[in-house]
Amino acid sequence: MAKTLLDKVWDAHTVRTLPSGQTQLLFGLHLIHEVTSPQAFQMLREAGLKVRFPDRTFATIDHIVPTASQLRPFRDTLAEEMTVHLVRSCKEFGIPLFDLDSGRQGIVHVIGPELGLTQPGMTIACGDSHTSTHGALGGLAFGIGTSQVRDVLATQCLIMDKPKLRQIRVDGWIAQGVYAKDVILTIIRRLGIKGGVGYAYEYAGSAVEAMSMEERLTICNMSIEGGARVGYVNPDVTTFTYLKGRPFAPQGEAFDRAVTWWTGMATDPDAHFDDVVRLDAASIEPMVTWGINPGQSVGIGEPIPDPAEAAETDRAAWAEALHFMSFDPGRPVAGTPVTVAFVGSCTNARLSDLRAAAQVARGRKVARGVRALVVPGSQAVAKAAEAEGLHEIFQEAGFEWRKAGCSLCLGMNEDKLTGREICASSSNRNFKGRQGSPTGRTLLMSPAMVAAAAIVGAVTDVRELLR
Repeated sequence: MAKTLLDKVWDAHTVRTLPSGQTQLLFGLHLIHEVTSPQAFQMLREAGLKVRFPDRTFATIDHIVPTASQLRPFRDTLAEEMTVHLVRSCKEFGIPLFDLDSGRQGIVHVIGPELGLTQPGMTIACGDSHTSTHGALGGLAFGIGTSQVRDVLATQCLIMDKPKLRQIRVDGWIAQGVYAKDVILTIIRRLGIKGGVGYAYEYAGSAVEAMSMEERLTICNMSIEGGARVGYVNPDVTTFTYLKGRPFAPQGEAFDRAVTWWTGMATDPDAHFDDVVRLDAASIEPMVTWGINPGQSVGIGEPIPDPAEAAETDRAAWAEALHFMSFDPGRPVAGTPVTVAFVGSCTNARLSDLRAAAQVARGRKVARGVRALVVPGSQAVAKAAEAEGLHEIFQEAGFEWRKAGCSLCLGMNEDKLTGREICASSSNRNFKGRQGSPTGRTLLMSPAMVAAAAIVGAVTDVRELLR
């Protein structure tokens, strides 16, 4: 019987099926950071428990770490306290930690793949909603809550319901100036922010198969924004080439054996899906969000929509978004002034993202009155970008070149919006208050589009600057 990757990985990690029909699922990799783990470790201590498999858990600091200066102690006393707790807990329970002096620190969803910790056929858990990122390498990756972090630390297992599976096929050629971020924003706009509830998403089609691993990571990262708990791409030659030689990937003959097994975990040709959605890659243009969730977006050539044109169930939400953003329906999204530009986050802070933004910034200057930041996703990304001179391109253009961390994505550190600032951001969420100011406004777009907005001082079609 033909099976999907979801079927194969789920079956391989099933410990038992409970009378409720739920599955006790074993997790091969557990990633933790400083925000959701201190409480979980304290729960272990209070229960007198140890970490069941410390060699399957890896820690980093990313959410609260400052990016302007990372000298300890941090100026933010809460950030320092949380970091101290993580360092202490990792030492107490024998968990490897990628600290600031390791050369491997970074955003958890950036360092997992780049270190080769994330591999095909794995089950992966992390106390962060964007854990779906790791599915780009052909595994099942779940974002979990703090109590579940405790459970994985103590047992390496969770009780879970197996989701249904929707295949999303993107076929055809993606045009120049259109990026993976535009693809996933288009998918979320079409299916809705709740369209994936109860589903895992399998991304497929010729356009996805042609993507680099870093582009696939961007798409899987935002699966959660479409309501799906999991998003993945089947492992292929691109996956294997990306993993070969990475520190925690199998080496030598073990790698060759792993490739054979990884290949067998891909979805069989005649496998059944609960739903199939098809998109034409050529129809996708640079996307920009206009509202307060990632599904409220338009192509750069489209006007901001009118709530009167929405489905009845969406009209109130659209009206609320327009009121919060101070936007008028019918006006073009292009030309919207920005005061902050942010290239970074677990969605778009990898080397290819920085290259795309630098291509736009090269030889140009950030517009007067715009505060522009570039924050690499990891120390390794920063080192590679600096070796190529990308940091110099950004600095000469007027961008701030920061150290690795989550930064302005979530306003949980020193990088925040102020007042009604409006930010062109390559991050993943445009919720009210997401970037640190309860009245700040976020426009999601690709890193290249962010760079274009920073240069022009307003939302602009990056393709005009690339010509």
